[in-house]
Amino acid sequence: MSLKKSEISLSETGYFPGLLLDYISGNNNIRNLYTYRPEIEAFKQAIDDKSKEAVNRELLVTVLKAQYSSVPDNKLQTDTIERLKDNNTFTVCTGHQLCLFTGPLYFIYKILSTINLAEALKKHYPACNFVPVYWMAGEDHDFEEVKSINLFGKKLRWENPDAKGAVGQLSTASLKPVIDEFRQIAGESGNAKELVQLFEDAYLKHPNLAEATRYLVHRLFGEYGLVIVDGSDVRLKKEFVSIIKDDIFNSTNQKLVNQTIEEFEKSGIKAQVNPRAINCFYMLDNIRERIELNGETYNVLNTSITFTKEQLQQELIGHPERFSPNVVLRPVYQQKILPNLAYIGGPGEIAYWLEYKRMFDFHKISFPVLIPRNFALLLDAKSDQQLQKLGFTIKDLFNDAELLVKEFVNKNAGAALSLAEQEKQLSDLYAVIATKATVVDPTLKGSVEAELQKALNSLKSIENKLVRAEKQKQETSINQIKKLKDKFFPGDVLQERFDNIAPYYLKSGKQLIGDLKAAFDPLDYKMLVLEV
Repeated sequence: MSLKKSEISLSETGYFPGLLLDYISGNNNIRNLYTYRPEIEAFKQAIDDKSKEAVNRELLVTVLKAQYSSVPDNKLQTDTIERLKDNNTFTVCTGHQLCLFTGPLYFIYKILSTINLAEALKKHYPACNFVPVYWMAGEDHDFEEVKSINLFGKKLRWENPDAKGAVGQLSTASLKPVIDEFRQIAGESGNAKELVQLFEDAYLKHPNLAEATRYLVHRLFGEYGLVIVDGSDVRLKKEFVSIIKDDIFNSTNQKLVNQTIEEFEKSGIKAQVNPRAINCFYMLDNIRERIELNGETYNVLNTSITFTKEQLQQELIGHPERFSPNVVLRPVYQQKILPNLAYIGGPGEIAYWLEYKRMFDFHKISFPVLIPRNFALLLDAKSDQQLQKLGFTIKDLFNDAELLVKEFVNKNAGAALSLAEQEKQLSDLYAVIATKATVVDPTLKGSVEAELQKALNSLKSIENKLVRAEKQKQETSINQIKKLKDKFFPGDVLQERFDNIAPYYLKSGKQLIGDLKAAFDPLDYKMLVLEV
């Protein structure tokens, strides 16, 4: 079933940063920050450039096959992975944290945008194959960002006081109470039971969050050929040792990115990410901490672990899996490992990737085509009817709530509430008085102006009382406006950054994934409003 769809330009919403809008529109003031325009024709050059790079395809295929060995119903992925050995097969990639129950809606949107881009490229460049990839950010250690979801006005939390180190390695055994709570909230419908079973199979039948997330994402998107990559494999890390070594001991990446940040500042652009002298973490069981140079000693922060330069070099050679790229280094790692053409991300991600082109050029790794993911607001028919009854459209909801209330009150008041005309008349009257007064005594002008201001203040007070009285008469409708605003822009953020997919899945089932996929165009950069 196709979803009823309307579109709003990103600039009209007021919710997207100028840097993203400049990037999409091709504004020349940032043209030096990227290699390719975000359009289908740009991929011809991107394919040519990536074809000239040495990507260890054999190793990538070996690692991916091992990672998929325990994934059920993986024939499509196995066949797809095997094709990565061919030089005419490329990837398009997105990455994301391992959020509980898939986290906010935009995680779903990122993956669908990636899948659709691969399909669009195949139609445009039929001689090549394109594989959609989800890069699991399993080495991130910010448990606070992944431990909860918002569901029907309630926050479900995974309480895990022992959560330390890389989130991908966290045991999922303690998630049973959260799934039980979800079951109570979700109800007994067929879709609810299906979703609960999916979460149970993912989190209670897999030992850690990385394997659980791989299973969950595969079940949701595997039929579309999505391949999931876990970059923590020691064999993949070995491919990246030379760049990690340069980062730790030469701080090359910090110098290069800071040059771009200086250009940002001259153009009034705020940097999204600030590089460090060392852009990787040291990682052991329950530990993922920054490495810092103190004098001639390399310290692992918040631990007693220290290295001399020689010891750290040997550790990197002997145990590359213990070195985890941060947000500056991880994009280079992805592009080094994958035959990748494009990265699909949100506004924040696009912003920090735009800081990195010099770094990619230095390491002789192709800077990918940066593709903004799809953006969407899911609208139910009942809310749409309420909006129409109030005299608004969903587009109006992108405005400030108080502005909407003021517009509604003025539109529906029994009498005109504005006293602007009376203010003008009063000002004209006092202007005549001031002219007469200054003829008698020029020093009286100040007194007349002061009396005018008092009169205007009194008039404004009367106008405010009129508005308050009208608001009381329209209280029910005003509350409806505020509730609708908060429903679709909770905390004044976009719905996609707050809501989880579960409420919509409960209504539509897995068909929702296919409906969203059909509604998204990976190269049409607008805010979609989809009636679900």
